[in-house]
Amino acid sequence: RTRTHTRTTTTMQAEASERAQHAQEYATHADDAFHAGPTPIAALEESGVAASDVKKLQEAGVHTVEGLAHASRKFLQTIKGLSEQKVEKLKGIAANLVPAGFTTATMIEAARRDVIFITTGSSKVDELLQGGIESGSVTEVYGEFRTGKTQLMHTLAVTCQLPIENGGGEGKCLYIDTEGTFRPQRLIQIAERFGMDPGPVLDNVAYAKAHNTEHQSELLVAAAGMMAESRFALIIVDSVTNLYRTEYEGRGELSARQMHLGKFLRQLARIADEFGVAVIVTNQVVANPEGGPFAGANALKPIGGNIMAHASTTRLALRKGRGENRVMKIACSPILPEAEAQFSISEFGIEDAKD
Repeated sequence: RTRTHTRTTTTMQAEASERAQHAQEYATHADDAFHAGPTPIAALEESGVAASDVKKLQEAGVHTVEGLAHASRKFLQTIKGLSEQKVEKLKGIAANLVPAGFTTATMIEAARRDVIFITTGSSKVDELLQGGIESGSVTEVYGEFRTGKTQLMHTLAVTCQLPIENGGGEGKCLYIDTEGTFRPQRLIQIAERFGMDPGPVLDNVAYAKAHNTEHQSELLVAAAGMMAESRFALIIVDSVTNLYRTEYEGRGELSARQMHLGKFLRQLARIADEFGVAVIVTNQVVANPEGGPFAGANALKPIGGNIMAHASTTRLALRKGRGENRVMKIACSPILPEAEAQFSISEFGIEDAKD
């Protein structure tokens, strides 16, 4: 009985040692992957894929091997010039290069150590978010007008360029504007606050104005190409639902609107995962008819319904406070507790609340 117990203990220790070794190897691999980034799609040529097929993938918005591995066969078959046989071959090559099966929670935990948090400019809000805006996921900020949504976006467009040790992401910012509220002058003011040279700060913000919902989706295809070429830390969409509200009218078009919005949000989430960038979108609110006279804080609800709610990893609600102060509340998050923090808006962007 003693021998059996000793043998069992030895076996358990050996297994534990093996698990620790695997975790260390994965952590090293994850660290290398973080610094190296995703594998460019051109690497497929080394595996015997024709350069013309690689070009077709790039034109369709697939710029990395990871993007190919995660794309559905249904989508790939819609690309002109790719037959069913070619798609199967491409998926097979991608599957060999990018593991897509089960892994352990230990390995996921090791990979999550590389998650970057981008400062909002307010220490109280950063504390609320346990570091700032998280990379590799989609954060939604909603609230009525004058609650500081666009001012927060302008601040993040600058802070994402800061060094990682200073709460930044050491990368460029991609800004998709649907409301026409982007102002470079604000970036200059915020850059001066953080002691940054305004010239390079403006150069590191890739800006595009979306004119309709189709154009909004097309900009994401272009964004994937830009991210495959240089390091981006943040994608901003301000606001994600504005064009959908005006283009799709009434209940008759509700289903089509939600389907298109769902595809756009899925594309955003895929880019966040593929390139490890932080994605933040603003959302508008509408009066909640179900709230009644005693609705209080629930008198307003964000647009987009369940499609929007499920697409966002973290949802942040903004409301007006006293004077220049605003209140941010965690509405939904897989890790953050429901809590609130106050901040203020000044000429230098988002700051700690004023007494």
